[in-house]
Amino acid sequence: MRAWRVHAHGHHRDVLRLEEVPAPEPPVGGAVVRIEAAALNFPDLLSIAGQYQVKAPLPFTPGIEAAGTVIRAGDRSRHRVGDRVIVSAPWGAFADELAAPDAQLLPWPAGLTAAEAASFVVTYHTGHLGLVHRARLRAGETVLVHGGAGGVGIAAIQLAKASGATVIATAGTDDKLTVCTAAGADHVVNYRGADWVSAVKALTGGRGADVIYDPVGGDVFDQSLRCLAWEGRLLVIGFASGRIPELKLNRVLLKNVDVIGLYWGAYQHHDPARVSATHAALCDLVAAGACRPLIWKELPLAELPAALTALESRESHGKIAVVP
Repeated sequence: MRAWRVHAHGHHRDVLRLEEVPAPEPPVGGAVVRIEAAALNFPDLLSIAGQYQVKAPLPFTPGIEAAGTVIRAGDRSRHRVGDRVIVSAPWGAFADELAAPDAQLLPWPAGLTAAEAASFVVTYHTGHLGLVHRARLRAGETVLVHGGAGGVGIAAIQLAKASGATVIATAGTDDKLTVCTAAGADHVVNYRGADWVSAVKALTGGRGADVIYDPVGGDVFDQSLRCLAWEGRLLVIGFASGRIPELKLNRVLLKNVDVIGLYWGAYQHHDPARVSATHAALCDLVAAGACRPLIWKELPLAELPAALTALESRESHGKIAVVP
């Protein structure tokens, strides 16, 4: 089978190689999945560069989420040949086939295409765990979503609306603001052409946002503290800007706010039951029409480097998927 392989860390254009490798055998308590689509995520760029917090042993195949059909099952697997599943793995998705334990296989939500199903776990689990579980979002509150036109941002907008919140979304171009509005945002702000802190305060009558969803970090995090409401919650989702910010605790003290971290991958180890419950709740939301991934492009697996370049350049909106 074919698999993209990284033998030394570096920029994806320099180190990715499409190779023929042996087909995997299923784990005793798992299965081999023929991949129908694999989704790209910002951590893929970091893992290829050797900068992600979870490091795969070299050589490795990147890619952390995919959707496909079980073609071989282990003796103790709960799955059978023909089951359609989503795979959430630490690596290995950018290939024709992937072997995974049952704990990394989740039901494919009815009605989603292969690209949509492959794009579902990381963004929507992160959004649901962050907004509902960690930030305790309540109906009637205001949520500010940064990077609203990305896959993570679109999921957060949809899930916040499903919780009964008013949503303000930021993006850097008019086209991306249109994407945010289409996803359900009540208000949009161009962070490049406006004082977005003042805009958020104006939209909330000077109070600020109750919950801020920040996958960007850097200066965005620093400025977010200025428009966070009394007893607000600032969710730290990631650092797409490239800078990990530092927190001045006097701001936390004076406004009685919470700064909350959310690393979805840790739940698979520390609280797998929470992952299953979150997925079940999200499948219900899909069935109700409350959420659905937005796919910007589907490209052949052989064009993975170009797809990663589009992700890196912020050219895309929504999600990008590659199809073997």
